[in-house]
Amino acid sequence: MNNNKKIPETTISRLFIYLREISKLAEIGIRTISSSELGERLNLSDTQVRKDFSYFGQFGISGSGYNINELKAALKTILGKDKTWNVCVIGVGHLGSALLAYPGFKEQGLNVVAVFDADTKKIDKEKNSLIIQSIDELSKTVKQKDLAIGIITIPANHAQKVADSLVAAGIKCIMNFAPISLSVPEDVKVKNVDLSRELETLSYFLAGSKQTKKE
Repeated sequence: MNNNKKIPETTISRLFIYLREISKLAEIGIRTISSSELGERLNLSDTQVRKDFSYFGQFGISGSGYNINELKAALKTILGKDKTWNVCVIGVGHLGSALLAYPGFKEQGLNVVAVFDADTKKIDKEKNSLIIQSIDELSKTVKQKDLAIGIITIPANHAQKVADSLVAAGIKCIMNFAPISLSVPEDVKVKNVDLSRELETLSYFLAGSKQTKKE
């Protein structure tokens, strides 16, 4: 596996798509698949499939394609799907509560084991089988529960302070739902999810679609 190259995020995103497709094929007993067949299933060229895989070494055998089970195992290792990662949610508003109730995390190897809030009325209350902790306990709990990912679902004016606390506690991956760009060290990965901006993007396409119809 070549870790010296900078892997494009688009490639990483496609690896998850490959893994889902390969997993489906494994379930129905398919043993091998070629790059062209995999690409055809996902509306990608065989060249793109081979290029994506080439960042991580040689998976297939020329003329024989990819062994489904071996490729599945390799992709799971590359994507960290062969482990379970402990996650915390900071902010128990509507969005935070919805994320806590989402059953898909466990299916993806993500185990939500801690939840925090600054509202004293919420602290020590139970939410989805977890006790809401004070944000002041964040640093201690990161170490106690071996937390790997922090999900921020609080207002923008408090998000940077929470991000600083997560980083200081040793968190290397943050999913940020607050509508603000966080400042973090280079070795910390932040994934921003701005729901309002995404909806605004859809409204742009809707407006363009209506304009096209008028013309």
